[in-house]
Amino acid sequence: MVVFLWVVAMAFLSPLAGNLTKVQDNQASSWLSGDAESTKVLEISEQFRASDEVPAIVVYEKAGGLSSADLDTISDHIARFAGLNRVDAEVVGPILPDGESTPEAVQVVVPVTLQAGNEGWDELPSIVDEMRQIAGEGTDGISVHVTGPAGTSADAAEAFSGTDGTLLFAAMLVVIIILLLTYRSPVLWLLPVLSVGFALMAAQAVIYLLAKNAGLTVNGQSAGILMVLVFGVGTDYALLLIARYREELRRHEDRHEAMAIALRRAGPSIWASAATVIIGMLCLSFAELNSTAGLGPVAAIGVAVALLAMVTILPALLVICGRWVFWPARPAYGTEVAAKATVWSRIGTRIARRPRFTWVSIALVLGVLAMGTFGLKADGLTNAAGFTGTPDSVVGAEVLAKHFPGGANQPIQVVANADQADKVEAAFRDVPGVSSVADPVVRNGYVYLEGTTSDAPDSPAAIDTLIKVRDAIHQVPGADAMAGGPSGLVYDTAEANKHDRTLILPIILIVVLAILMLLLRAVVAPLLLLGTVVLSFFAAMGISAFFFNNVFGFDGADASFPLAVFVYLVALGIDYNIFLMTRVQEEAKHRGTRRGALIGLTATGGVITSAGLVLAGTFAVLGTLPLTFFAELGFAVAIGVLIDTFIIRSLLVTGLTLDIGRWMWWPNKMARRPDTDFEEVSQPDLVLASDR
Repeated sequence: MVVFLWVVAMAFLSPLAGNLTKVQDNQASSWLSGDAESTKVLEISEQFRASDEVPAIVVYEKAGGLSSADLDTISDHIARFAGLNRVDAEVVGPILPDGESTPEAVQVVVPVTLQAGNEGWDELPSIVDEMRQIAGEGTDGISVHVTGPAGTSADAAEAFSGTDGTLLFAAMLVVIIILLLTYRSPVLWLLPVLSVGFALMAAQAVIYLLAKNAGLTVNGQSAGILMVLVFGVGTDYALLLIARYREELRRHEDRHEAMAIALRRAGPSIWASAATVIIGMLCLSFAELNSTAGLGPVAAIGVAVALLAMVTILPALLVICGRWVFWPARPAYGTEVAAKATVWSRIGTRIARRPRFTWVSIALVLGVLAMGTFGLKADGLTNAAGFTGTPDSVVGAEVLAKHFPGGANQPIQVVANADQADKVEAAFRDVPGVSSVADPVVRNGYVYLEGTTSDAPDSPAAIDTLIKVRDAIHQVPGADAMAGGPSGLVYDTAEANKHDRTLILPIILIVVLAILMLLLRAVVAPLLLLGTVVLSFFAAMGISAFFFNNVFGFDGADASFPLAVFVYLVALGIDYNIFLMTRVQEEAKHRGTRRGALIGLTATGGVITSAGLVLAGTFAVLGTLPLTFFAELGFAVAIGVLIDTFIIRSLLVTGLTLDIGRWMWWPNKMARRPDTDFEEVSQPDLVLASDR
């Protein structure tokens, strides 16, 4: 019945899931809140300029200078640009650089009028491709590039195109390989992959409906992360459940009874893990940045649906298939795993001999790695640095910067009350870095001004100019002046990210701590577990900073990068501590905390390692996309998850638990129970499963 209900649901939901790309909003302006100054300027400026108009800048360059014949060819191109679909306004050009007697470069501004909604941005790449095709005809010896907002947006859209297919294939391949290595079964891996696939389609359908009807902000970034997240956490939950189910099949002849007990015993840790991730992601809803606030519910829905699938359709499929699905290593009834030394039991007994030395040493090493965080440059990425490669729009921008003012055709926009127009214009013109200001336009009680900067609009110098412009015009009494434009969007986005980090990081820490306290009914263990995950985050950031600066050659990191990595590593990294410590607590009730720590490590070592590899691998596939943010996010989260899996959970947490012993559970009554001494737990005669 469960499988039937899922199949029926998929029949209705899968068509909706395929429409998710149609409701994505990838406009930079939509990422900011309505309270941002640049957003307000954008709204008012729509009275003076078409809000749906995006300029494409076609730049021609020829060493030694463009001849009159070359200029004639360019004039012919201009006439053809004017006849393109979506080019409704006048094409401006050719514009020659000042001070060049024989111009080596000219630019042509082609205003593209997009249709409303995401569909307009979807068709932008094809429009820009037509421009590039036209501009390449009859221009032998001339380098031609299409840049500007339209060119950059088109190249970004091309980078996102095929994202779903690329990420889906790569994530699925990683999951299948790790499941094959984990289970060594040619069949078993199909069940979790099928369950995760159902979960992904259901999540995409739900998110599509919310984006279409409830105003949920979805973009290419959150859609890509959704896919990776569902595959990663869904497979993690599947691994934990299947491991416990296989364990119970050896104790119970009836597979239905074995599954019921497996769900009951593994359920609390799975539910707590999912609740931590879901609530952690929902904390992003407090963000000032719309893109971050929208990512919260998108990710939370993905994890919630993955959880639902892993506790419904996966158990149903496992029970229907029976023991044969584990072939060739079928868990036969009555074949209790013998007490023997394993990799994880040997690691545990070695830690038990010197637990304090172990955890102190590990903490110091991680602390040293964390120092590298000071080298992380997370002030934002320019358009050029946002791509891992060098698309045509980036090359074109470099050519423009050589021959024209950096802010040409992407000006700082100023709006103010019309009765103070002269004073605002004077203040605007006097700002260093503003090379020219166009004549003011007055309408409906507002004055509108455009000023060209000497530097590219996304450069630090242009941002500094914007700040000075705001300081100058804000001082004009009664003007209510505001400054925006491309530089304003970059600056306000960076400021919103700083605000969101300050607000959301403490909220997530408090939420995760509260969940751990409720789950473990203790104070000491949750505080220590949270501390280990935070240490892991800073170590991952330090390692990432080193690789970004010295190996990959990235110019920096996006301003949203620290918050994104923190959310994923704290919410996801705590999962492995939850998986381990719930088992430790279960065993500690009967065997003592120190013995329970070693049994918990031995019993969960394999499954948590597999889960960590799955999650790290799925996030690492983000690096297949030609966008710096995705590459950096995938690398940092993958490194952090591996640290959590192999160092935090197996060495640091186990060492702390062995050293502190029963006091880990304070003020729980378990803290008052006698514990096993070190001499006893340091012997390698661990029992893999409880004997109760």
